[in-house]
Amino acid sequence: MAQDRILIVADEQSARDGLRALLAQQGYELVEAKDGEEALARLREFSPQVVLSEIRLPGMDGLTLLKKAKEEGLPAVFLMMTPPGSVETAVEAMRAGADNYLVKPLEAESVLVFVQKALEKGRLISCARNLRERFRFEGMVGGAPELQAIFEVVQRAVTSRATVLILGEAGTGKELIAQALHEQSPRHDRPFVKVSCVALSEALLESELFGHEQGAFTDAAGRREGCFELADGGTLFLDEIGEIKQATQAKLLRLLQEHQFERVGGTQTIQVNVRVVAASSRDLSGEVKEGRFREDLYSRLNVIAVTLPPLRRRKGDIPALAAHFIEQYGKAYGKEVHGLAPSTLHALVAHDWPGNVRELENTIERAVILSKGEELRIDDLPTRLREPRPTAQENSSFIPGASLHEIEHEAIVRTLQMVGGSRTRTAEILGISVRKIQYRLKEYGGGA
Repeated sequence: MAQDRILIVADEQSARDGLRALLAQQGYELVEAKDGEEALARLREFSPQVVLSEIRLPGMDGLTLLKKAKEEGLPAVFLMMTPPGSVETAVEAMRAGADNYLVKPLEAESVLVFVQKALEKGRLISCARNLRERFRFEGMVGGAPELQAIFEVVQRAVTSRATVLILGEAGTGKELIAQALHEQSPRHDRPFVKVSCVALSEALLESELFGHEQGAFTDAAGRREGCFELADGGTLFLDEIGEIKQATQAKLLRLLQEHQFERVGGTQTIQVNVRVVAASSRDLSGEVKEGRFREDLYSRLNVIAVTLPPLRRRKGDIPALAAHFIEQYGKAYGKEVHGLAPSTLHALVAHDWPGNVRELENTIERAVILSKGEELRIDDLPTRLREPRPTAQENSSFIPGASLHEIEHEAIVRTLQMVGGSRTRTAEILGISVRKIQYRLKEYGGGA
């Protein structure tokens, strides 16, 4: 796999040396620049995925560097480093398109976490840039009538401010639809901010969304702007919104109605202009009936709603999707792979793809890496795709006489085994939270 490339921009040699030593240990490919002019030249030549830049630089400062890079369409994700007391400038940089900022003195662990997140965002942007190939709405590979109808709805929605709700199983492409909505909208030059509602506790999620004032809670050492402020003028993507608790739902409803809110622990009312795109792998209408999701919030989110079909319902798209991923990962890994052997295609079409397009993509990436010829052979696929498919009875987790609780545990354990023990992946496939998986495994004495 090609190395992730990072450009370090700092005027002091000692600062560059320290960052180089830290990041080189992670296997990143690194280039340095001592000022904005040199950094801009390195950006054009080196094409880094991430730029880690001081805001204060001699000559062209970091903010100007960021703006020039955006004007030229250079795709790097920017992380800005700022001294204490210069947070307002860092926030200005984020509004100009930076991904995040770090306050000096830097902590090694924080630098690595922020860089990894920035690289992940860069991969998403790169993936969205390939949308013309994967989407017919900007080229998604898929001729299924149900999918085409969705793209037509989404295409008509790009110019509006209306809230969009994207439903569908994990791995069907909900985040790509949200990214495409933003990039095709009049807000495309403003921030696209993503929040994973399943990954944070209620208190942390509220702070992440709305920000907090100094002293609002024990660890609130200073004021922090939330994602609604950071996304002002742009788009906020709320992934797995069905995981939000009732108290936070009420605050989100008010924001959607009035376009204003207060930070946690604050009294100042803040007005924002943000388009909200929400996604869920849960049946939100069912959650409303069960009393777990507010009906008024559901109505606000459900202005324009689309449900992405699972891959098992559009298997006719598998050959085209596979061809696209072969081309993509052939280029990425420098492999001369140009197609599929008939037996390989048969195995791909026969599989039910519980992880949907994401699982197919991962499968093709693995196969390309392992391939030895110009076409993918059956032996390049994971064992589960090469073995005879179990009968419906063998494949069933519905054990006669078992309680629903036991069936749920069996589904978790089997899915964990299928994905090599990844609880995050298991949660995505089963459409439940990681916290619930951890709770069930602990309840059953560790499970898998």
